[in-house]
Amino acid sequence: MSSPSERSSSSAPSEFVFRLPRRALVIAGIAFGVGLLLFLAVWWAGRDKRFYTAEPVATGTQDSIVEALPEPMPAGEGASGMEEPRQPPPEEERPQLVETAPPPAPPVEPATTVAPPAPGTSPIALAPGASPVPIPGQTPAPAYPASAMRRGETGTVLLRVDVDTDGMPRKVSIEHRSGSRALDRAAVDAVKRWRFHPAQQNGQPVPASLIVPIDFNTR
Repeated sequence: MSSPSERSSSSAPSEFVFRLPRRALVIAGIAFGVGLLLFLAVWWAGRDKRFYTAEPVATGTQDSIVEALPEPMPAGEGASGMEEPRQPPPEEERPQLVETAPPPAPPVEPATTVAPPAPGTSPIALAPGASPVPIPGQTPAPAYPASAMRRGETGTVLLRVDVDTDGMPRKVSIEHRSGSRALDRAAVDAVKRWRFHPAQQNGQPVPASLIVPIDFNTR
């Protein structure tokens, strides 16, 4: 059987206690003291050199001097140094628009006359070109046939007129009929009494022909 002391020792919980040796404590104290002495020695040696203070920043150096702004330019010169815009030329130097009159229309070639005619005859006026021209006042209008007017017949007749060198209609033929014989006959009879300026070539009368329209209308 176990004794009461053994039972009490076995029933109590086991405890682990770490104890530094006294020698180690002495060594640690000595090392701390030596380190403190070294720090004080270094601090004392470098106190005059001020290694622990920041040097003042230099101010007012040449590089920090701000250059003065240039003086303002005279009022007559451009503020930016650029050329001033050119002023428009005076009124008298500006180009003026000169209106010119259109060229005159070429004059119409008047009717010419041939060499002096034979005694007792009047001079013959020639047309300005190679085609005969009716003489104003000598082109009587055709008479409207009464029978055609009663029937209400209308239309246009185209006549080919051959004119000789005297301005007389040598031949009158129908190029286009009106659809009424009475109207066609009346147109031919009227143009046979017309007079013309004969065509010319190199200042001399020549025979030529032209187309004459005759319009019949009851309105």
